[in-house]
Amino acid sequence: MDITLIKTFLEVANSGSFVAASDRLYVTQSAVSLRIQRLEDSLGHPLFARSKAGAVLTIEGRQFEPYALSLLKLWEEARQQIAIPEGYSRAISIGAQYSLWPRLGFRWLDAMQAGMPGLSVHCELGMSDRIMRFLVEGVIQAALLYTPQLRPGLIVEPALDDELILVASWPGATLDLGQAFVSVDWGPEFTHALAIALPHLTDSGRSMALGALTMDYIVNRRAAAFLPARAVKRYLDAGRLHIVADAPRFPYPSWVIWRDDISPDLAELARRALADVVQATEKEQASVIDRIAPIDLGDAVLHSGITNE
Repeated sequence: MDITLIKTFLEVANSGSFVAASDRLYVTQSAVSLRIQRLEDSLGHPLFARSKAGAVLTIEGRQFEPYALSLLKLWEEARQQIAIPEGYSRAISIGAQYSLWPRLGFRWLDAMQAGMPGLSVHCELGMSDRIMRFLVEGVIQAALLYTPQLRPGLIVEPALDDELILVASWPGATLDLGQAFVSVDWGPEFTHALAIALPHLTDSGRSMALGALTMDYIVNRRAAAFLPARAVKRYLDAGRLHIVADAPRFPYPSWVIWRDDISPDLAELARRALADVVQATEKEQASVIDRIAPIDLGDAVLHSGITNE
């Protein structure tokens, strides 16, 4: 059976839409429809009930879904096993959102290979939806995300408690930032908390949907933004970014998601390696927070319970 048909079926089932599936698979809607038709012809049953509202699994579609997931999982296991490079005995695939790679993901990779020199590691990056799809399909076995989704077969655990802090590219910046402020999409919870704490910054003339790119943007021009404390440390140390006095800061945790069928020895290695990396990263983050403490007014620090991007 063509594995592309299986992937297309699962994408339509997850999104509930042929249009959304075509966007995520980077193919035309007609190509998605043709693939589903071929699959339905092979099985002899309709898999989706189509309407203007989208596509809903039929009884046969719901019965087929767990088999489709199993087929895809077996395919990915076979593909990864065959792809193990010469000189390596084991393999694992991990993923992470863009902004989690530099200070967490890369170190996690290094720590795993230090703990198991014969381990080959494949890495994927992207936005939350893409990484979650790879987890469900078995393309990756574990991932770091700001916005995990609860799905059957997946285990979600806390990874790193980070904080969003306000930094500027020039020293002595105050909360009266005006057009220098760059709004970053760290999620609806952050947007709501910011509107309460600093309403004058909500009408920014510059906004960015991808926080990972914002840091490189602001260090090269007169600009300011809320960024993860762990990510800005090297720029603070180099004097290229500066903490804005009296600014609130917001909690922004990340999560690790595991497939529940990951090999126990690989799971133990990956958990132990990630724990070591998180411990080291938390020490670095603490040094940044300690630097903020003398600047803040104390009661300006907010804890709004933000949990996603």
